[in-house]
Amino acid sequence: MHAIRPLIPLFIAAGILLAGNGVQGTAIAIRGAQEGFSTSLIGLIGTAYFVGFLLGCLYITRLLNAVGHIRTFAALAAITASGTLLLVIIVDPIAWLLIRFAVGFCFSGLFTTIESWINSGVRNETRGRVLAVYRIVDIFAVTGAQFMLPAFGAGGFTLFAVMCLMITLSLVPVSLADRSNPTPPAEFRFDLKGIWALSPLACIGCVTIGATNSAFRLIGPLYAEGIGLSISDVAVFMSVGILGGAVLQYPLGYLSDRFDRRTVLLVTTAGAVASGLFLASMAGTSPSLNYLGIFLFGAFALPLYSLSAAHANDHAKAGQHVMVAAGLMFFFSLGASIGPYLSSAVVELFGPNALFTYTSVVHGALIVVTIWRMRARGPVPAESRGPFSWLLRTSPVFPKMARGNNGNDARNGSTSDEASSIDRPQ
Repeated sequence: MHAIRPLIPLFIAAGILLAGNGVQGTAIAIRGAQEGFSTSLIGLIGTAYFVGFLLGCLYITRLLNAVGHIRTFAALAAITASGTLLLVIIVDPIAWLLIRFAVGFCFSGLFTTIESWINSGVRNETRGRVLAVYRIVDIFAVTGAQFMLPAFGAGGFTLFAVMCLMITLSLVPVSLADRSNPTPPAEFRFDLKGIWALSPLACIGCVTIGATNSAFRLIGPLYAEGIGLSISDVAVFMSVGILGGAVLQYPLGYLSDRFDRRTVLLVTTAGAVASGLFLASMAGTSPSLNYLGIFLFGAFALPLYSLSAAHANDHAKAGQHVMVAAGLMFFFSLGASIGPYLSSAVVELFGPNALFTYTSVVHGALIVVTIWRMRARGPVPAESRGPFSWLLRTSPVFPKMARGNNGNDARNGSTSDEASSIDRPQ
């Protein structure tokens, strides 16, 4: 507890941001439908967010190096809060596209700032506890935030005002925390050709996972509403899916540490296909069956990113893990930029149940790629595999933090492996 106490203000800020980010996508989907936006237009607005998020990953370290953590956080939080209010002041598709692009850029920068700050205060001997606390904050914040929808409703001004208040209040713990301004992280290198050479499966997997998980997060509320669920039920539906993703992370990670990760990835992807088809066939039958289906979908679909990243890191050499973390985040964001629009177009053409037909088809393609790569390359020896880590897709800093890299290896000449050899959390 002594090691975590100085980080509590940052955990509070992170929790507020995770909650605000978690509910905003859901609220925009529901509100857009109420305003008469087409499903494909809502999907395009979701795509704009992830394009902004991707650019934020590319450029935020320059801003941190230029003005430091506190000023960067304050500026991005102010823009995000203003953008959230503008969503309800200017209800216009073009305006929403531009606002969500800017908000995506800012959220990427905010998470990078928070996580690099937390990482700078973590020692190897306390790293596991800090990561556990951060993951708990993530689960409770994102899951609990969904219930702001039935509490305030997606119509009117209130929900957007509350989200603006949350983002604004995240400035308080960051501004008043008794901490010095940490050294900014080294700029992330996106050697996409090098990462592809390391593991084509991990790259394709992250694109696939981005295309399906973003569809669940941003078009899932429209599916739930389209099959007749109330606003309260939509909140439960999204929360159950997110909780499902938390339940199987470590069991699947445990298995992937002991068997060929690609076999675990193959079985897990097959589970995502089966649960997606179950949801597509059960659409509108009963809420309990849909809750069961989305729990299973989340349990199998959401851990796929961490499994893919672990497989890529098994092939990485000393000093390449930062590059891998940044590159896989790029590939995920690329898929996430495509997923909302593509899935929304499918839903608009074929109805709500087509959303999970779409995810099953995309996951099915990943099964084909996995089998191809298993034929093309042998498994990584057990002694060469690093421990599985549950990775959040909030910024490229988090995979570095999970591996025990202090973010300054580019400055002091050490490698990622040298920084992480003391303690790698299970």
